Amino acid sequence: TLIWFIYFCLYLLSMIPVWLRLKRLTKQGREDEVEDLLFTEVRKWARSLLNLAGAKVSLDGAEHVPATGPVLFVCNHQGYFDIPLLLGYVHKPMAFIAKAETKKIPIISSWMTMMKCVFMKRNNLRQSFEAIEEGSRILKSGHSLVIFPEGTRSKSCQMGPFKPGSLKLALRAQVPIVPITINGTYKLMERQGFLIRPAEVNLTIAEPILPQEETTARALANQAQEIIQSNLGSA
Repeated sequence: TLIWFIYFCLYLLSMIPVWLRLKRLTKQGREDEVEDLLFTEVRKWARSLLNLAGAKVSLDGAEHVPATGPVLFVCNHQGYFDIPLLLGYVHKPMAFIAKAETKKIPIISSWMTMMKCVFMKRNNLRQSFEAIEEGSRILKSGHSLVIFPEGTRSKSCQMGPFKPGSLKLALRAQVPIVPITINGTYKLMERQGFLIRPAEVNLTIAEPILPQEETTARALANQAQEIIQSNLGSA
């Protein structure tokens, strides 16, 4: 566990030259190059964290990720390793709807901002509304987002109820919803507190849901939860 955390910190420091190059490309307006370099490096970082933790990852349904256009990835949330799992194994650039507290984490918050992550205060209605608006703009501009509608880690194989608010993103931007089932990440850490242990991890990507204008956020949340739950049971 200690080796993993030391590696995590050292890797972030080693990425400073990449960060400086990304800032330079951004100033030059070379957005395509920024996205390619950013997510190539982030994917390598994410996979290395999983490998060092001893994760044995299996992936099903990769063909269900649309090759073009933005999507809203909707996932259950078992543990901290969900994020590197998605970044490392879902082959589409993405950002996250994240808790506002993560914006205070040095270095990581800068990378999240570069990725176009949206920071949300869940107990602040006005700020939550603004985050939904910002997320909709990001989707409409062609960038994919990830949401965890449970709102917190389950730290187990159980799933909490999905909150419908974040599903409004797909309705406002009229983008496909891709349900993703994560199973086993809690075994890497949360089951032992902060001790990291090897584990088998399954990632199952379901067929996209195409939201209709008359569909409600609650209906979409229920549909996505049923799909994710069904794959969780069979994973």
